[in-house]
Amino acid sequence: MSFHFPERFVSALTRDTLALVLAGGRGSRLGGLTTERAKPAVPFGGNMRIIDFALSNCVNSGVRRIGVLTQYKAHSLIRHLSLGWGFMRGELGEFVELLPAQQRTDGGWYIGTANAVYQNIDIIRAHDPRFVLILGGDHIYKMDYGGLLATHVEQQADVTVACMEVPLADACAFGIMEIEPDGRVCGFEEKPAAPSGMPEQPDFALASMGIYVFTADYLLDRLRQDSLNPASEHDFGKDILPLAVQQDRVFAAPFRDPKTGARAYWRDVGTLDSYWAANMELIGVVPELDLFDTQWPIRTHQVQAPPAKFVFDDEGRRGMAVDSMVCNGCIVSGALVRHSVLFSRVRVEESSRVTDSVLLPEVVVGPDCHIHKAVIETGCRLAAGTVIGVDPEQDRQRFEVSPAGVTLVTPEMLQQNLDYIR
Repeated sequence: MSFHFPERFVSALTRDTLALVLAGGRGSRLGGLTTERAKPAVPFGGNMRIIDFALSNCVNSGVRRIGVLTQYKAHSLIRHLSLGWGFMRGELGEFVELLPAQQRTDGGWYIGTANAVYQNIDIIRAHDPRFVLILGGDHIYKMDYGGLLATHVEQQADVTVACMEVPLADACAFGIMEIEPDGRVCGFEEKPAAPSGMPEQPDFALASMGIYVFTADYLLDRLRQDSLNPASEHDFGKDILPLAVQQDRVFAAPFRDPKTGARAYWRDVGTLDSYWAANMELIGVVPELDLFDTQWPIRTHQVQAPPAKFVFDDEGRRGMAVDSMVCNGCIVSGALVRHSVLFSRVRVEESSRVTDSVLLPEVVVGPDCHIHKAVIETGCRLAAGTVIGVDPEQDRQRFEVSPAGVTLVTPEMLQQNLDYIR
């Protein structure tokens, strides 16, 4: 069963919803990209950060009361939110509110996703929402949460879980659901070792996207009960949802493209390979994720910098970029950039080649470098003649190399001091 949401569904439902974005994750599978920042703060797509997608979905959906729960190395995330998301009008009841772990209830850090929300239970009560929308801050997608809320009300659900089909080989990384013909969830297992396929698609499993709608009173009652259970890990996927499936009304809402009804775009950029691939997808002629969609803009904070510049037009010394995204403040000086993403204020100097790569803000590529299939972290300074991505064995001696052969370079690996907030 699938639910086809309308293209835009702003209503009293969205206005009476409090969104809570879980943004405290360490994101350790991204390696050096999360050494100094939480995963939701990792740059993506040229001038955005990963969390901008969940926040933009909220605003575009008409959900304009948003709490962001932070914990792990949150400074760059907090700074980004203060610079880029301060436009909400508090006098109209709109806000993006920071909810750091602050020992409000049990004197500790957030120890699970449900515990993170429970520790802010008094804040939820103070906002008095009818519905609570729980979101992860670390996925790339565009979704109208209004349609999800409408499904929740239509089904008279206690919990509604957004979900999508994933290949069976990848299903062990997700919460896997079984549903009845009317969409009611009859089974839920978090990250099963041997997941079962769907009856109609045995090579795929139905996976939770970590996006939940709760009726607020129901959620608060469940969180209180869970907090008293010493055997609980205080996690939505491991504890709250399995019990809710057994006892209450839990429904699935498969995520579909509103125009075609096909499975919609959604990416978990939790590994270096998936992060690199998702950035590379954006360069396509007609990418599946349309960042130029004026009807569903992805808001962010952008640095104030001049337009990108390409200089020199001599044979063998021509500044140019082909099949690439190049952001403001970049200078390509007598160099070639091909099929790559250059974030703001990147400089590529004479006779260098950058191919199939992602260069984060403030990177400087010196003369005569060859960079291929790499992710270069913010602020790196690559010396003249540097070669990356050509010899994986040599790269492994200094850098991180992923299973698919993507090389990650950070200032720490280059033994460079970086006075820059990532």
